[in-house]
Amino acid sequence: MILVSGIFAQTPEKLSYQSVIRNSDGTLVETSIVGVQISILQTTVSGLLVFQETHTVTTNENGLATLEIGGGTPVTGTFSAIDWSAGPYFLKTETDPAGGTSYTIAGTSELLGVPYALYAKTAGSTNGTSGRFTGELYGGGAVFYVDPSGEHGLICSMIDLSTVQVWSDVMLEIGSTAQSSWDGQSNTTAIVNQPGMTTSAAKLCDDYSNDDYGTGIFSDWYLPAGQELFLLNEAGYNINMAIMNDGNPVTTPLQAYYYWSSTEANSTQGWNNFLVLGSPSVIAKTAPVYVRAIRSF
Repeated sequence: MILVSGIFAQTPEKLSYQSVIRNSDGTLVETSIVGVQISILQTTVSGLLVFQETHTVTTNENGLATLEIGGGTPVTGTFSAIDWSAGPYFLKTETDPAGGTSYTIAGTSELLGVPYALYAKTAGSTNGTSGRFTGELYGGGAVFYVDPSGEHGLICSMIDLSTVQVWSDVMLEIGSTAQSSWDGQSNTTAIVNQPGMTTSAAKLCDDYSNDDYGTGIFSDWYLPAGQELFLLNEAGYNINMAIMNDGNPVTTPLQAYYYWSSTEANSTQGWNNFLVLGSPSVIAKTAPVYVRAIRSF
């Protein structure tokens, strides 16, 4: 009889396995050489055999046998080649208390979360990328856009920086340096550097340094350009679900209201977007509008 006392990840390519071994009459098999065959089956207890190996180990005075799955004599397959994302997987152990290969004791149990420590090397990845995803709490906020590589994208702050902020208190057209539809960082820099500006939505974002929220503290925030704000609107559901379920009463989901973009329309107007529903428009720079900061990664 085999009693599994523990199975846990040890190294990137092995699992540590321990079992108490008894004879058919219940007597501990103490300080004896035993033969063990390990099989990993896919999907069901009688599913596809993806890996098998044998071990010869010596039990201790308590009948405990210890071995490393992945470190035995290979019979079928390669342990390191198992695709743990294609589970579930089941572990079958067969034992010969006499130390040979006449296995008379067998047991099968499902491998639950343990092997996925091995899968963590590639978990969530796509083609070897970092695998960031929309709605993930990461980099000081919530991810709302990920590029095709999976390594770069955009993050929005976990709070509105204001609900009554003007676009700028200067009614002079900045021009092309603040009129990009996609480069909010450049727009923000141009607005912040505008002569005579004392308050603006861009300055709020440029000055912002987020609280931790468990994802790190960052100070490279900026006011999104029109297209970046559109992407934030497109991801609105996932963002709001992530924020509302983060367990932090301080964080605030996106509201169904107008949010400033950093894209200037002309000397007196800036572009904004009615978030959650999506409706871009231009309004006076002096209008009191919501502000949500973003940053890139």
